[in-house]
Amino acid sequence: MCGIVGIFSRGAPISAGRLQRATRTLHHRGPDGQRHWVSPDRRVGLGHARLSIIDLTSGAQPIASEDGRSQIAVNGEFYGYEAIQHELERSGHRLRTRSDSEIALHLYQDLGPQCLHHLRGEFAFIVWDDNHRTLFAARDRFGIKPLFYAFHNDTLFLASEVKALFAAGVPARWDAESVAQSVEFGGHQVRTLFDGVFQVPPGHYLLATDKHFQLVPYWDFNYPRIAEDTPQRSDTEYVAEFRHVLEEAVRMRLRADVPVACYLSGGLDSCAVLGLAARHRPDPIRAFTLTFDLGEYDEEPQAREMAAKTGAQFVPIPIRQDDLADHFADAIIQSETFCLNAHGVAKYLLSRAVRDAGFKVVMTGEGSDEILGGYAHFRRDMLLYGTDEQESAAATQLLKQLEQNNPVSRGLLLAHGESLPLVGVKRVLGFLPSWMEAFAARSVKVRALLSESFLGEFSAREPYYALLSGLDVNGQLIGRSAVHQSLYLWSKTMLPGYILAMLGDRMEMAHSVEGRVPFLDHHVVETIRSQPVSLKIRGMTEKYVLREAVRDVITDTVYRRQKHPFMSPPATLNPNAKLHDLVQDRLRGRALASIPFFDQRKVIGPKVTTILVSRCSWLSRPECVRTPLRDARRRLAAR
Repeated sequence: MCGIVGIFSRGAPISAGRLQRATRTLHHRGPDGQRHWVSPDRRVGLGHARLSIIDLTSGAQPIASEDGRSQIAVNGEFYGYEAIQHELERSGHRLRTRSDSEIALHLYQDLGPQCLHHLRGEFAFIVWDDNHRTLFAARDRFGIKPLFYAFHNDTLFLASEVKALFAAGVPARWDAESVAQSVEFGGHQVRTLFDGVFQVPPGHYLLATDKHFQLVPYWDFNYPRIAEDTPQRSDTEYVAEFRHVLEEAVRMRLRADVPVACYLSGGLDSCAVLGLAARHRPDPIRAFTLTFDLGEYDEEPQAREMAAKTGAQFVPIPIRQDDLADHFADAIIQSETFCLNAHGVAKYLLSRAVRDAGFKVVMTGEGSDEILGGYAHFRRDMLLYGTDEQESAAATQLLKQLEQNNPVSRGLLLAHGESLPLVGVKRVLGFLPSWMEAFAARSVKVRALLSESFLGEFSAREPYYALLSGLDVNGQLIGRSAVHQSLYLWSKTMLPGYILAMLGDRMEMAHSVEGRVPFLDHHVVETIRSQPVSLKIRGMTEKYVLREAVRDVITDTVYRRQKHPFMSPPATLNPNAKLHDLVQDRLRGRALASIPFFDQRKVIGPKVTTILVSRCSWLSRPECVRTPLRDARRRLAAR
């Protein structure tokens, strides 16, 4: 992985100094070298900060085409690239490097934007095509790699991080409407918290010429409609199909010219990745695990047992609340978004430990919950609305079971208490996704802390209007199962906007570590999207097909364990620790006073510890779980 910058002026010559400053800002993403290219007419420039992983000696970027008329800067990895290199050479291309990045340039020369359908991996890249005076930029299908853009002074700026845009001269200002959307539903797939700064959405490419600008989708989930007649197969066949494609994705991500490690928790996802990876490595894999000093947040015993089963070298990374306090600001600077819990800081420290141990590449389990329905709110949707596959009486019984056997973490992302009205969502979709209900309830609590002027401007707006207005509702949602609709909406908001940023790329690349996510290989996703919903969620069991597919390579403990969301201990659990002091200082001091959206007098009132010190602390109370489940049972009984 790397950091990339692009500048395209429609008028005045670009500043080489600004291009260099922006690229230097991304040094943490690419400490192994920086290079720049500026067109002869000084209207276009590309910058690249390199983290060398494939072709360590000759893979410097930007890379030029054979005739010098096209240039490319890539952030990411393309898997299966060797076969494409051979095809390109047979067709007459002369490759300058043995890097995987170069294949995108020549595929673009031959196919234009259709090249994206031949690329497999995590990526964001920029191509300057001088023959057509066109800037072409693209982002991978799920938003694993970031790509931001802004227009300023008749110039288009692009970069891997917002801070690089600011270094290039884009003004740094808040976008109040985007802040409101982040409070409501976790953020928009195009907008950011900053005025005039946007994201290339996942699965889209950007085209810019002197007179034209366009964002074009090239991939989407395309979940099957309920009415579609699809051939039915046995569970055994579905499980074998999923095992094959997932193991292939893991095997391909072991390819690197540097050592590859694994992040390991006590959960099914990372254990599945480690278990499959160990089958394709002759030497022990290094497995890094975060540990906490509070038992309900610590997964060291399960992770250690899993490492022993695979023969991995187990490396525990102990995290105390003082550690979180010491590095909180550093992690937030890297994330460039809101933080819901200090788990992002913990991942920041985990990546630092990986880099200090000499690793540049790590495999992770991110994305599994988003494609397999791993969170409690997806199970609730299945029980409430999946009656084609689970009868109402059985679903009611399962909801009771979920209520009775629910540990603290399972209350995460289930609604509790007063909620914002979601009339428009129900009118459009025909039901209310449970995660939206949960966010609407959270929004009520956060709104109690907002300034009156901010509330006055945005409180009357329909929740989720902006989100649904920007999606192909009829083409991607209507006619699909409720679970698939919920998965789709989550994957357009929280997955790229928070999980892959705060818990993925931004915390990893802060320390020059490339995260590889086999669950978000598009062949894996396209396989599971076409399987019945009951393969994702069966009764009380989430990610059913994954459990069965990897049962032979994981421990029995992991196989039988339900989802345990990754959270760090809230600051309120230890009021004598530095993290609690840090939060109090920030909320009561100039830091919060400088942000125009909150009313500091409301914040420092009695609600501060239950709402802002840790937004998730209120979820630990049993009633936070019982209330939504009790409501759900009533709705089922009323059918």
